[in-house]
Amino acid sequence: QPEEVKRVLESCDRSSRMGKRNYAILLLLSRLSLRAGEIVHMELDDILWETSELLVKGKSIRDEKLPIPHDVGQAIVTYLREVRPQCSSRRLFIRMVAPLRGFASSVNVCNIVRDSLAQAGINTDFKGAHLFRHTLATNMLRGGANIAEIGEILRHQDPKATEIYIKIDCTSLRTIAQPWPGGAK
Repeated sequence: QPEEVKRVLESCDRSSRMGKRNYAILLLLSRLSLRAGEIVHMELDDILWETSELLVKGKSIRDEKLPIPHDVGQAIVTYLREVRPQCSSRRLFIRMVAPLRGFASSVNVCNIVRDSLAQAGINTDFKGAHLFRHTLATNMLRGGANIAEIGEILRHQDPKATEIYIKIDCTSLRTIAQPWPGGAK
């Protein structure tokens, strides 16, 4: 739920180095619906400061540019100025312990999500980074967005990839379900 996303973001200790880094990552997940792998592979040159855009190298062959919301940009700037160590890696997000390099895999981002959910006191069946994509899609569906609109935001090439989000919102599905021909048996 939106209030739970807010609680997760507020649970980040932004007075600590790790909290500032994790806050920027969580904002990218929740506001831009990025995948964990997209965050792991993001590089410094993927931030297009002049146009306030982020170059996302997603699952598809093509790169996509996304606008950077102000709060996301601020969190990235804070991370870059106050937290990110000087190192040879061009990856945007760097581990907090030596060796100083980018994350090894998307598991690292999923661990940040899991720990942040626990810190916020939120217990869900799913605890990975994809939870934020599902949350955004489900909230869009509840708000009246159609599958094509949701697919565009999630950057899906195939509409079938978006259909999984229809299954999630059973409450909304019940409101449009038609009675079975011939009645219930």
